[in-house]
Amino acid sequence: MTAHPPPDRPAGPEGFAVPPPGGGPPFERAVAAPARLSPRVLLIDPVRVLPSLFVPLAGVLFVGGFSPASFGWAAFGVAASIVYSVVRWATFTYQVVGDRLELTRALVSRSVRTIPLERVRGVDISTPPLHRLLGLAVLRIDTGARGGGEKQEGELNGVTVGEAERLKGLLLRRARPARGQTPADAPAGAEHAEAGGPAVPAVDDERAAVSETDGERAEPEIVYARVPRRWLLYGPLSGAYLLTPFALVAGAIGLAFQWGEQFGFGQRAAWDFGTWLWDHPYLLIAVAVLLVLAMPVAGAAMYAVFNWDFTLRSRDGYLVAERGLINRRSVSLERRRIRGFEIVEALTERAARVARVWAIVTGLGDSETRGQLLPASPLSEARAVTTAAIGTVGTPLRPHPPAARRRRLFRAVAPWLLVTAVAVVAALLTGSGQWWAAALPALLLALLGVPLGIDRYRSLGHTYDGIWLSVRSGSLRRRQAVIERRAVVGWTLRQTWFQRRARVLTVIAGVGAGVGGYAALDVAEDTGPAFAAEVTPEWLAPFVTSQK
Repeated sequence: MTAHPPPDRPAGPEGFAVPPPGGGPPFERAVAAPARLSPRVLLIDPVRVLPSLFVPLAGVLFVGGFSPASFGWAAFGVAASIVYSVVRWATFTYQVVGDRLELTRALVSRSVRTIPLERVRGVDISTPPLHRLLGLAVLRIDTGARGGGEKQEGELNGVTVGEAERLKGLLLRRARPARGQTPADAPAGAEHAEAGGPAVPAVDDERAAVSETDGERAEPEIVYARVPRRWLLYGPLSGAYLLTPFALVAGAIGLAFQWGEQFGFGQRAAWDFGTWLWDHPYLLIAVAVLLVLAMPVAGAAMYAVFNWDFTLRSRDGYLVAERGLINRRSVSLERRRIRGFEIVEALTERAARVARVWAIVTGLGDSETRGQLLPASPLSEARAVTTAAIGTVGTPLRPHPPAARRRRLFRAVAPWLLVTAVAVVAALLTGSGQWWAAALPALLLALLGVPLGIDRYRSLGHTYDGIWLSVRSGSLRRRQAVIERRAVVGWTLRQTWFQRRARVLTVIAGVGAGVGGYAALDVAEDTGPAFAAEVTPEWLAPFVTSQK
């Protein structure tokens, strides 16, 4: 395949384009001719279209009474979907031209989507079950676009696995960090001495050999974490998958209500079955017990489906996370765009010393899934991995004032005490036992609010060590964000009327990454501005000094 430079620049040695005027990195090789997806994708596209055709085809068959004409129309619909898939495949091409990727579709009118390679933030490769059987993959390009209904991302659904890996290297090479960046390429604290832990950073023997690629030396690959099979037991702790049995039952009930008439048992069948089950309480309790017992099993199973063989490694300036049992997925995060990380612990996870980790990355779309660095894992391993791969804050969290504890206790207890008082007054006035029955649960929730409020206060904290700043809050879902100082782009000091009376305020560090802002809740009035001035003294120190 012959490489051609962009038309406005002469060719350099070995088919590369000459660097643009004024310096800068050279543009990548250009593909000689537009390429198409693999023809094997034609075996998948009709199968993907069939679910969307199920409703109209079922309607044709039921309305037509399963006559030869209705079967003929159904066959025509299936054939039309196959023809449509072939036409879509034949009219779609992709091409890397100089410093851009062009996706061209000419089904009815010609449309060309151009993605500058310098805007590529990440390239993900996934292999759903049908794709894996045929040796195909789905390649998605993230440009970090936000807002609006269109993310301006590209997708190549149906390239071969080898072509996907080749394109991934080609697209990411344009944004590869410059060599010699020590913080990104060799993070401090890369050693983990805990025996038997899977989070030990190690050079992958298969990729340790240094090779020459386009005149550059490839970096040795470092493996930071490999999730062992025994961590499947942590799946039920996250709570994200525990309700799967109830979700399946609810889906079956909804399907029965919607399609009962079409399947011949009537829309009231589900309601009648529920009424019959209600009239047999022992059977209802048995079903509920079975669903509850199925919750941890479903949690472990879903954890395995999404996080099977989870591996986090460093490769050529990127953190690469690979995971999945049915749909194998590989996500690449450019290291020079990583601004920190966030450790999340649900209440049940905290009891078992388990946490999950997400990266805070600039220009990353869908960060809740694409930015995951570790699934539910032991907290010690999570901290070791983040320290080795990114870094960590070097000072302990600073406590918040007692007023913050009073505010959390009041919000956790007062509403339920109010409900209890209203129920008691209503019970005394009406003499009804139902109000007493409502007062007891409210009183119990008020009592439970005491340890909840204390725990929420103990979770509060903030700190700064000269390089990293960190804030933490939450109880049922505690989140601690650790952010580089250079990622802070602004501050917001917010104080409600109740906070003014308690002489506390909220300090929000504006960050051009992640969710956009991370808050230190209910810090003292004098501590809040001082904390912001400590992190960015050139911004706020003059204002803080002038108030003294």
